[in-house]
Amino acid sequence: MVVALLSVTVLVCTGYAWHSISDLRESVTQLSGLGLGGGGGDGATDVLLVGTDSRTDAKGNPLNAKELRWLRSGDDVATNTDTILLIRIPNNGASATAISIPRDSYVQVPGIGMSKINAAYGATREHVRAEQVEAGKPEKEAESEGTKAGRKALIDTVSNLTGVRVDHYAEVGLLGFVLLTNAVGGVDVCLKSAVSEPLSGAQFRAGTQTLTGPKALSFVRQRHDLPRGDLDRITRQQVFMASLAQKVLSAKTLTSPSKVSELQKAASRSIVIDDGWDVVSFVQQLKDLSGGNIRFSTIPVITEHGWSEDGQQSVVEVDPAQVKTATANMLKSDGDKSKNADRGDYTVDVTNAGTVDGLASNVSNVLAGKGYKRGRTATRGSDNLDSLILTHSKDDAGAKKLAKDLGGLTVREDRSVPERQLRVVLTNSYAGPGSAADPTNEIAQPQRSGQDVNSAPGGNRSPITADSDGPMCVN
Repeated sequence: MVVALLSVTVLVCTGYAWHSISDLRESVTQLSGLGLGGGGGDGATDVLLVGTDSRTDAKGNPLNAKELRWLRSGDDVATNTDTILLIRIPNNGASATAISIPRDSYVQVPGIGMSKINAAYGATREHVRAEQVEAGKPEKEAESEGTKAGRKALIDTVSNLTGVRVDHYAEVGLLGFVLLTNAVGGVDVCLKSAVSEPLSGAQFRAGTQTLTGPKALSFVRQRHDLPRGDLDRITRQQVFMASLAQKVLSAKTLTSPSKVSELQKAASRSIVIDDGWDVVSFVQQLKDLSGGNIRFSTIPVITEHGWSEDGQQSVVEVDPAQVKTATANMLKSDGDKSKNADRGDYTVDVTNAGTVDGLASNVSNVLAGKGYKRGRTATRGSDNLDSLILTHSKDDAGAKKLAKDLGGLTVREDRSVPERQLRVVLTNSYAGPGSAADPTNEIAQPQRSGQDVNSAPGGNRSPITADSDGPMCVN
C-alpha cells in the first residue's frame, strides 16, 4: 500500500529544477493505450493516482532481496491497488482536491461483476495474462497485455463509480513510496497513542515524530488494530500526504540541491504515468499551488462492515448514486473558479460566544476547507442571542456567500470591520456546518499537532488541507 499523491507532488516541485525539459519527459516511465480523456476541456484535469503493492520498480524490474527486506514486504507477486485517489486540478492550477476511494469498496467491475475495487487491477491483469499465455503469447508479452488491461479496468471502474472521466493516470509502488519519502528528508506525523502492530511493522510512540523509509511505509499501511480499520488508514494516508505536500512546497526543499537531486532520482525509478500527459505543461500549470489549496476528502460509505454477495468477504458498502453526487459536490467547489476566487478574497474571524467547546476553531477549519482565508479565533461573550456575521457593508457579496455557507446566518453591517474581512459570532443556537447539530455531518478536521482528526463513518467530514501549523494527530 502506498500514497500515490506524492508522485504528482514530486513532479510538480522538481519540475522547476530539471535542467532540461527532455530530462523530465524521458526519466518518467510512460504508458499507452489506456483510453483516457486528455484533460482540460471541462475546465479541469482529473487524475487517477494509484498506489500498488507491486514488488517491482516503475520500469518493471523486480526488487532485489535486500530491497524487499528493507521494505519489510515479502516476495509474493501482487498487483492490488491499495491506494486509489481521484484528483481534480482546475485549469488555473490554483488548487487541487484529492478524493480517496477505500480499497475494499464493493463495486461493479467491468468483466468481473461485483468486487472489491482494489482487485479490479489485479484480477483483470491475471485473467488477461492467462488468456494470452493460453493463446500462445510469450510470457513477457502476456504479462504486459495483462497489466495494461488491469489498469484500464481500474480506470473504467473509478469512472463508473464517481461519474468522472479520468484524464490522466499515475502509479507508484512500494519502493517508490520509500524513495520519495526519504528524498525530502522524512515526513512529520502525529499519533494520539503509541502503536505496536506486528503485521504492518508499525511500532510508534505517541505524539509528533518524523518518519522515513520503512517506518513511513508501516505508518500508512497499518489497518489492523485501528478503530475504523481501512478508513482510519485512509485518514493516515491523507494527513501524511498533507504533511508531505507542505514540506515539498517549502523553500527548504526546493532550494536544496541535494534534496532536488534525490527527488529527481526517486521520480525516475518510482513513477509511471500515461503517455498523453504533458508533464512540463502540468508543472507550469501548478506553479501557484499552495499548501492551503491542497485538500483531501473521502467518498461516502454506507458501512465499513458490509459483506460480499456470497457472504465470504468483508467489504466497504457504497451507494454509487450517493458517491456520484458527493464527488460532484466535492469537486465543484474546486472547479468553480468564480466561487473559489470570491471565497479566497476574504479573511474570516470566528468568535465562540456560547458554551460549546472548540466551536470557533471547528467552524474556522470548515471555512478554510471551503476556500476562505483563515482569520483569528476567540472565545468571549456577546449580547447577541443568535449567531450572525459582521461585515463592512451589508451588501457585500462575500458576506452573503458566507451566510449561505454557514446555513443562513444573519448579516449585520459594522463599519469597523475592514473590507474583505468578515467576522462570525457563534452562539449556542448555531446549528450549521461545524456544529454538533450539523445535519450534513460537516465537522472539520483539527489542524495542529496535539489535536485529533475524527472522521465520520463515511470518511472525512471535511477536507484535510496542507496548510496546518503541524501534523494532524490520528489513530
